[in-house]
Amino acid sequence: MDSGRRVLIIGGVAAGPKTASKVARLDPHAQVTVLDRGSAISFAGCGLPYYVSGTVKELSELMSTAAGVVRDAGFFAKVKNVRVETRTEAVEIDRAGKRVLARRLADGTETWLAYDSLVLATGARPVVPPIPGANRPGVFTMHSLEDAEQVRAAVDAGGVVEAVVVGGGLIGVEMAEALAERGCRVTVVEMQPQILTLLDWEMAKALESHMATCGVKVLTNTAVREIEGEDRVTGVVTSAGRLSADLVILAVGVRPNIGLAKEAGLEIGSTGAIRVDGGMRTSDPDIYAVGDCAETRHLVTGRPCYAPLGSTANKQGRVAAINICGGHDEFPGVLGSAVCRVLGYRAARTGLTEAEARAAGYDIITVLSPGPDRAHFMPKAATLMLKLVVDKVSRKLLGAQAVGPSDGSKRIDVAATAIAAGMSVDDIAKLDLCYAPPFAPAMDNLITAADIARNKLDGTMRGVTPMDVHAMQERGERFVFLDVRGPVEWAEVRLPDSINIPLGALRGRLGELDPKTPIIAFCKVSLRGYEAALILEAAGFENVRVMDGGVVMWPYEKETASATVGMR
Repeated sequence: MDSGRRVLIIGGVAAGPKTASKVARLDPHAQVTVLDRGSAISFAGCGLPYYVSGTVKELSELMSTAAGVVRDAGFFAKVKNVRVETRTEAVEIDRAGKRVLARRLADGTETWLAYDSLVLATGARPVVPPIPGANRPGVFTMHSLEDAEQVRAAVDAGGVVEAVVVGGGLIGVEMAEALAERGCRVTVVEMQPQILTLLDWEMAKALESHMATCGVKVLTNTAVREIEGEDRVTGVVTSAGRLSADLVILAVGVRPNIGLAKEAGLEIGSTGAIRVDGGMRTSDPDIYAVGDCAETRHLVTGRPCYAPLGSTANKQGRVAAINICGGHDEFPGVLGSAVCRVLGYRAARTGLTEAEARAAGYDIITVLSPGPDRAHFMPKAATLMLKLVVDKVSRKLLGAQAVGPSDGSKRIDVAATAIAAGMSVDDIAKLDLCYAPPFAPAMDNLITAADIARNKLDGTMRGVTPMDVHAMQERGERFVFLDVRGPVEWAEVRLPDSINIPLGALRGRLGELDPKTPIIAFCKVSLRGYEAALILEAAGFENVRVMDGGVVMWPYEKETASATVGMR
């Protein structure tokens, strides 16, 4: 039986096509129409940097199914029974008449389209800061297929030697990688004190230091004053000086595209995105909003948040479609889970950072836990640096971050599942995770980090962060900074103002230490530092702490036999 249901969807990149496809599956007789201003639909926007780098060979791959079929208007008509109108702009929503005024961009003709259910999947627009010269030729945002085509063409032509990326967020660091892999000299300019503000400072610093070793210059606490050039870009003037530039990428974030919704009188949330309920309904029950234009809820704090990601958009589109077709489904919210790859390093996070947890009023402890991502004797073992944020009262995991040459997304995905389930670190420490030497240590990295958190909460370990130790040094506080690594490790690299007594020699050299002077013990990852603290406490030393993360996660200068490495 023909349902006669008319579903009109504005926006055809991620959430819109997902909603359309699910509606068509649930109700094969529905009249589903998608409008989009662009000429390309249903493309993987997150894949644009990988087309620029050459990892993705053809642009059509970003618009294709896994079987290699291009998702164009013909595909949606023949396979999905969905009508797609490209190069068509939604101009006005008449809520009382339940219709939308659509304008064809090719000839300017306008038509009113009726709907029973309207879905806003209008996405987000890139932020273009008010910088003189921001609209010069050679300045790009990375938001569309056309952007990616033009940037790759410019690099292919051989005229891009110096590239400047303005903004150190996800797109910024991914574009830095893409351009560096193409042989460009890349500088990232970021106004904030760190890149990737979705991480805490010390985790972002580890990534920043790695980028520097790969030849990518990162300028934090730096503002862009002007972009120079006439027919093409020639330079970028910053608060730290002038940078030569043959190409500039503006990657300073996105804002929800809410103009149409706002003009129609729909409620806008505190984040600046369209307010929706769990079923993705707006303040008008016949209008839904999904994807980057819609507000969502943070699963830890319960507060409104804005999370523009393709993964979120697709899930929200499915929820909206089920509700449109008479079912019941809800989108519960997000944890802000994200991952990126930068020049051989990976960075991932979920839940709350330390800074976010403190701002939300939580009383927390943190854990820094570096270690090999698989059995240390396996040839491909790589370092994984983990950080956990844990609520002192409930002992629940609030957030997790991972950085390093290892792929930390597995551990972050487990952490996201644990947070969503309300698990404590005691629960996490007993998870039955996969083990075999090629894949994980016998005590998985996340389990080890959870056990460290338990030790801190139970009072069997007193920890101190590298940042706190550094602050104590800057203030000139008196303490013994005790490195218990072996002599060879000590000779290769050491931390400022530290002394060395190897763990195996510590019991016989206790007389060299003053029991009344505070001691902070550490080693490469601070496992031996923890053992040293237990030895000292058993011998009557009362003020002993362990520095989290050891040498591996010290984000400041390190001393070697020949030079000082790292950056303050």
